[in-house]
Amino acid sequence: MLKTLGAFLLFMRGMLTRRESFRILAQRTLDEMMLIGIDSVVIVSIVSTFIGAVTCVQIAYNFTNPLIPYSVIGFMVREMTILELAPTITSIVLAGKVGSSIAGSLGTMRVTEQIDALEVMGINSASYLVLPRIVAAVIVFPMLVVVAMTLGIFGGYWAGTLSGAMTPDQYIEGVRIDFVPYNIVFALIKAFVFGFLVSAIASYQGYFTRGGALEVGAASTKAVTASVIAILLADYLLAQLLL
Repeated sequence: MLKTLGAFLLFMRGMLTRRESFRILAQRTLDEMMLIGIDSVVIVSIVSTFIGAVTCVQIAYNFTNPLIPYSVIGFMVREMTILELAPTITSIVLAGKVGSSIAGSLGTMRVTEQIDALEVMGINSASYLVLPRIVAAVIVFPMLVVVAMTLGIFGGYWAGTLSGAMTPDQYIEGVRIDFVPYNIVFALIKAFVFGFLVSAIASYQGYFTRGGALEVGAASTKAVTASVIAILLADYLLAQLLL
């Protein structure tokens, strides 16, 4: 465990030495932002909308106390979506999609000796290949989480009103009750940290792949598993530190 952690930290340090020019890194980062962000919008939109809808329906189903106003349902959907469902579930989904893609692409480059060719040409392969992916992830993850928050709340609105569980005015009133702007900041901090963890862990697993095609698949699986565990641990630690 300590050996792996030490290798990971050395990998991160090596990524920051002998960096490429800013122009090259900026172009590579923009390309990676397109791959991570644009290609993930559809899956994030679908998952977040249905999570918000299911959350609203299940809360309404268990809402049997006549003394509590139905607007509380909107309040609960908002709080659950912003604080936990949007940042955490979205990051776990992206760990499966983005993390496996990063690990697979870097692992393929390693076993086909493309990374070795970059090193022979005097290019810091970690800086050229990994740094743009990490920077892109920490920028794009918060953006996708904002999309997930918005669609999750709208999903609850559609499910609650179309099912007849409440009126649109009741849901909107609940969404506006006791809103704390810091919750948005907290969710974006979580998204930033999760983006770093997913991209860094996946890059590490892919970069140090050895063997052939089977090992590339195993590296992708390890990257997703380790990323999900890291997200859950970081979620708990951030809740303890920031709330």
